[in-house]
Amino acid sequence: QMQLAESGGGLVQPGGSLRLSCAASGLLLEDYTIGWFRQAPGKDREAVSCISSDDRTSHADSVKGRFTISRDNAKNTVYLQMNSLKPEDTALYYCAAEHTATCPVQFPVYWGQGTQVTVSS
Repeated sequence: QMQLAESGGGLVQPGGSLRLSCAASGLLLEDYTIGWFRQAPGKDREAVSCISSDDRTSHADSVKGRFTISRDNAKNTVYLQMNSLKPEDTALYYCAAEHTATCPVQFPVYWGQGTQVTVSS
């Protein structure tokens, strides 16, 4: 069964860090462009970061300089390192995969179920 599974979310104070993981089973993530998305209550889903199949990366302006996306092909996992977290980063974070060579992820074929990130003091 092909699926993505996110982990690493939690409660963190403003200014703190978290690393989210997107682990795949049944598919090789190195063949896919992977995007991280987030959705806060009452808001539209937002594209956060993307890594292409040839490891080019892009980030939303709201997270540039604070978030880093990377992949470990040996572990079949994509990571989202989030630093200097702010309360407005609070959301459910999802990863998604599209079989394409470039960012952004526009027509994903696989979605994870999400991991909650809450930034609060």
